[in-house]
Amino acid sequence: MALPWWFVAELLLYTVTFICGIITASSVTITQGHFNGRCMLYGSVKFNSTSKEFTVESSQNVSLCYFVSAISIFIAIYCFSIVLFWIYSSCIDEVKRGKRWLMISLVIGAAALFFLLISGCVLNVGLKTLCDSVLLKDSDLKSCQEAEAMKWSNPYQGSQFYTSLHNAEVAAWVNFFLWVTIMVLLVIQKKKGSEFTPLSASDPEWSTSETDPIFHRSTRSQ
Repeated sequence: MALPWWFVAELLLYTVTFICGIITASSVTITQGHFNGRCMLYGSVKFNSTSKEFTVESSQNVSLCYFVSAISIFIAIYCFSIVLFWIYSSCIDEVKRGKRWLMISLVIGAAALFFLLISGCVLNVGLKTLCDSVLLKDSDLKSCQEAEAMKWSNPYQGSQFYTSLHNAEVAAWVNFFLWVTIMVLLVIQKKKGSEFTPLSASDPEWSTSETDPIFHRSTRSQ
């Protein structure tokens, strides 16, 4: 059965949000690996003028990076499950989503927006704090990304620290605005469903008084 356009759009948005979630989680995790498991969001570095290399001065608790990664992974898993479920349902039966499931989707969407907003802010401010530290320690650098080409003390690898965290931030904000669009589609579906709900025989509005004249008329004709 062909899916309605708005439903296809919603599934496509879920697919893109899944990809964004994976990018955010993997980028944060890769950066942690390059810094010996330390969370560099809101961290600081120092520059050794003698050896001409950067080293980590301070870092945040790893739970902060785990929080950002966990939010992205949970949302990605939810989106992946939703896409698979509705594709499977559309193949075996007519796609139907009652008001109860629509309300549950709206609640989950609101929660996803809240946590994505927090994750985006954490990544934005955390990376800015780290970059401010990099630029303060070495006045020769004009941008944070230039520090990737500098030497880093063992066991740290800073060759991709800015690129990875920047990609994580961009993916988180794209994910956030995609969920805003999903919420708009869900609200439109809710309003449309409430306005155009066909009556069934079990509904009280479908009274027998309206059908009686038809049956009486057919009886008299016989």
